[in-house]
Amino acid sequence: MLAGVPVAAFAQDGAAPAAQPTPAPKPAAATAPTPSVDTIRSINVVGAERLEPTTILSYIRLRVGQEYTSAGADEALKDLGATELFSNFSIRNENGNVVINVTENPVINRIVLEGNERIKNDKILPEIRLSPRQIFTRSKVRADVARIIELYKRQGRFAATVEPQQVSLPQNRVDIVFEITEGPKSKVRQINIIGNEVFSDGELRSEMVTKQSRIFRFFSSNTSYDPDRLAFDQQKLRQFYLTEGYADFRVVSAVAELTPDQQDFIITYVVEEGERYNFGDVEVDSQLRDFDGDALASGLSIQTGDFYDAKTVEDTVESLTELAGRFGYAFADVQPRFNRNPEDLTMDITFILRQAPRVYVERVDVNGNTLSQDKVVRREFRISEGDAFNSLGVQRTTARINSLGYFQENFEVSQVEGSAPDRIVLEANVEEQPTGELQFSAGFSSIERFILSGSIRQRNFRGRGQTVGLSLNFSQFSRSAQVSFTEPYLFDRNISAGADIYRRDFNSFNTFDGDRNNTFEQSTTGGAIRAGVPLTEFMSLIGSYTLNYDEVALDESLFFTDSNNDNIRGNSPEDICDSEVAGRFLCDQLGNRLSSILGLSLNYNTLNSGFRPTAGRQVSLSTEFAGLGGDVRYLRFRGKGTQFWNAFNSGFIFSASLEGGAVIPLRERTGEGIDDVFLTDRFFLGEPQFRGFDIRGVGPRVLRQAPLTDPQNARLALLDDDGNVLFNQDRDLQRDDALGGRYYYLGRAELEIPLGTGARELGFRPSIWLDVGALWGLETPALVETAFFEELVETPRVDGNGDAVLDANGNQIIDVGFFTTENPIAADGVTPNAISSSNFSEIFVGDSPSPRITAGIGVNWNSPFGPFRIDFSQTIRKVEGDDEKTLTFNVGTQF
Repeated sequence: MLAGVPVAAFAQDGAAPAAQPTPAPKPAAATAPTPSVDTIRSINVVGAERLEPTTILSYIRLRVGQEYTSAGADEALKDLGATELFSNFSIRNENGNVVINVTENPVINRIVLEGNERIKNDKILPEIRLSPRQIFTRSKVRADVARIIELYKRQGRFAATVEPQQVSLPQNRVDIVFEITEGPKSKVRQINIIGNEVFSDGELRSEMVTKQSRIFRFFSSNTSYDPDRLAFDQQKLRQFYLTEGYADFRVVSAVAELTPDQQDFIITYVVEEGERYNFGDVEVDSQLRDFDGDALASGLSIQTGDFYDAKTVEDTVESLTELAGRFGYAFADVQPRFNRNPEDLTMDITFILRQAPRVYVERVDVNGNTLSQDKVVRREFRISEGDAFNSLGVQRTTARINSLGYFQENFEVSQVEGSAPDRIVLEANVEEQPTGELQFSAGFSSIERFILSGSIRQRNFRGRGQTVGLSLNFSQFSRSAQVSFTEPYLFDRNISAGADIYRRDFNSFNTFDGDRNNTFEQSTTGGAIRAGVPLTEFMSLIGSYTLNYDEVALDESLFFTDSNNDNIRGNSPEDICDSEVAGRFLCDQLGNRLSSILGLSLNYNTLNSGFRPTAGRQVSLSTEFAGLGGDVRYLRFRGKGTQFWNAFNSGFIFSASLEGGAVIPLRERTGEGIDDVFLTDRFFLGEPQFRGFDIRGVGPRVLRQAPLTDPQNARLALLDDDGNVLFNQDRDLQRDDALGGRYYYLGRAELEIPLGTGARELGFRPSIWLDVGALWGLETPALVETAFFEELVETPRVDGNGDAVLDANGNQIIDVGFFTTENPIAADGVTPNAISSSNFSEIFVGDSPSPRITAGIGVNWNSPFGPFRIDFSQTIRKVEGDDEKTLTFNVGTQF
């Protein structure tokens, strides 16, 4: 810390003076000299260092040849003081020779801030008046102390103090040091409300922005005291009572008092609720040619006899203004006129539509687009140059440009007066934002182990509005890659087109002696083309054609019959799938198939943003027909609807969605337990669409369980008390084959919770959610018989050398149980036989429309390294065989 002389004269509210400060020099008493009638013969300046004497003389009105008077000397002293250039100054008259003595204020060498941790230098220095190379003045120091304290008060630190220090340097220079004691953040300990009878304190506090400091509001910045927020809360209270019909409500007083420990505030409101009013007569006085007042009044949502609601009045004004805007009256003025009737507690309202000229669009300007071409913005306008102004068209244009996701959030089309009263200019002042997305996701699955996926997408390629993307996904048992391209306006016409090329590999597995072995393998290579046309402003029709080539295989070394008896499965081309080893449900799926699919989709979209919607609806209905050539025949139907609401008008965003689908086979397949729909054409449900469950973790599946064997004799199966064979229930040691289903449904509800300013600035957006869904409708597959164990036997126990194992009494131990296989050892007498049907029990589970329910909390975070999402899930209801998953996360970035 710099040692210096406290500037005691700087002290003011909140700035404590230093202990026993060294008195600073004081200006000489501005005492007028003894009355004299001398004529001024000369004027001399003494003590000037930086300033020229002539410059100092120019500040005063004394001149040689004038009569020297006391009044004139007083005026000269005032003029010198007004310059704030001198710490001391005086005037004396020596028989007409006037001498002006001055001591110049020093020059500031540097400004030093000490003790400021919560507010950094780059936030304080631009706010203060003093700066290096300026002339030091006490008034500026006092003003800067007040400004610094004000900055801390805005952060809720009302105990902050600032003590200025002056450090003298050679050549009449000084360092100014502001010693800052920040103090704790002043919280709102209690909010008291006096005079409320209709509504409780809790109901009224919930309407306020300021909240009482509690431990569960750790992240909230609204618990700190802010005088501006106090005034805003009075408005919030008034608005609340006005919406409930209390038109006479007023806040009598609002007082904030510091607690005795000077740490927190206690706020006390005194209110008068008044009487509750009803709507009386409601009329519309229209001065516009195209509107009939009586007809408009009959269509209003306000009804005589309803409780008075100021919000309904505001909404009515807005709807009437919007209606006038649709007919070209861009600047129509709608004013409500109130007539209060205290006798019967009614409120008569007349809405006056004042005369306004019809307005036409003179010009549409697009500004600020550095990457995007003008046409990308202009083609989203729903009102053109020369058209009659239409506020609905402007609103829709704003929503469409927001939905692009290319520009700043909350973009709005500006309206500027044109060259004539009936002309208007529409301006799209955009700010480009990154439209490239680099996404990286990672997760952990009990089946897939670690899962990695990445994608790169540019949503505004070359500034033309085109979308190109590449995605890769990898895990121990699945891999996929996809390249896609979309042109929203083909040949600058309102026709969208796109294409995808992809390869997807999925491997299932089983477990034997703790080792994982690949089993079912599916590889899909294909591509799709699509084209769409708009039907209405909010509805579009999209047609597509998809061609897939599916290859379905099993690990031949494990699951094919040994036709040559050489103990090497799959060694011969004539070897076939062993249904008792692999399972009939898998053997029936083997082969290569070509799918030729025509698709048609009807989409309805009123979302206010395609990037991060907060209001609106999206509905899609689609159907697919497979059978235009190829090897498969089916009809597939899907539907999905999503709705967003700005809940409670307080920043909460609630969304709900419901989707479902069905696939109907058009060709029968013969055989016991064989479903008419191929496994590759069925629906699957799980992560990521169904949170709380693993990949393909919901729906029909076959579990193959191994029997538990005696640790001392692996040939013997363990029995329960009733003599039944016990099977291994560890899911990690079972083969789990998800078979998919013909039908599914999935519902999702999510509430995004707004946080305080501090957490919101960090990019945190937490939410709570609930998912409900099911997958079912599969033909019960043929399973391996479970009654394959030999008769109960007694087997003498021997050790590895063939010697008898004795008990404590010297008797040989006899094991009692079931043999797990008739021939546990191969023909060579040494090698254990490979997996055999008699080593497993298969069960078919999960084929049920019964709802599975999960709930959880999630957090979106716009982290420094990209968007991050994490979800914690809790399963409320599941069906036997479902695979749960508690934690998922993903992270990405934009460029």
